[in-house]
Amino acid sequence: MRGSSQFADATAGVVYIHSSPAALCPHIEWTLASTLKAPAKLRWATQPVVAGQLRTTIDWVGPVGTAGRLAQALRAWPMLRFEVTEDPSEGVDGERWCFVPGLGLWHGTTSANGDLVVGEMRLRAIVAAARDRGRGTAAEISADIDRALGTAWDDDLEPYRYGEGAEVTWLRRDVG
Repeated sequence: MRGSSQFADATAGVVYIHSSPAALCPHIEWTLASTLKAPAKLRWATQPVVAGQLRTTIDWVGPVGTAGRLAQALRAWPMLRFEVTEDPSEGVDGERWCFVPGLGLWHGTTSANGDLVVGEMRLRAIVAAARDRGRGTAAEISADIDRALGTAWDDDLEPYRYGEGAEVTWLRRDVG
């Protein structure tokens, strides 16, 4: 443990742009470079699920909280489909952000092995809200848990995750 802090200064993650119109690609590169304060020369590949769309994958290293900043910057384009992950690090949970047109932005906490984690207080709130609405059935509570887990986002993004992939580009910002 460090003498001054028990929390990590830096972490790593991945940005998956699952689908983007070609015209947006330079803007996405500029946004990533600006947010990470590092050059971003991405290699784009055809997205086989939607004609005319492109995709790319970017590994990054940066300060804790970078995934949230990247997701907020990318959500400026409502036609994108993307995911941003941040690995757990010393004293800090991991995160996953997903954006799907029509669903918007979703955020979840991840454990060290990558599982989504729904905390105790969130689960208690789901049950309490179901009781308050007079809707305490298992199906209704299950639907609320699915929302907390981002199931609709995963269902939408799943076809975009497979097929011939884009090359991986590393983005690194020296920290600490």
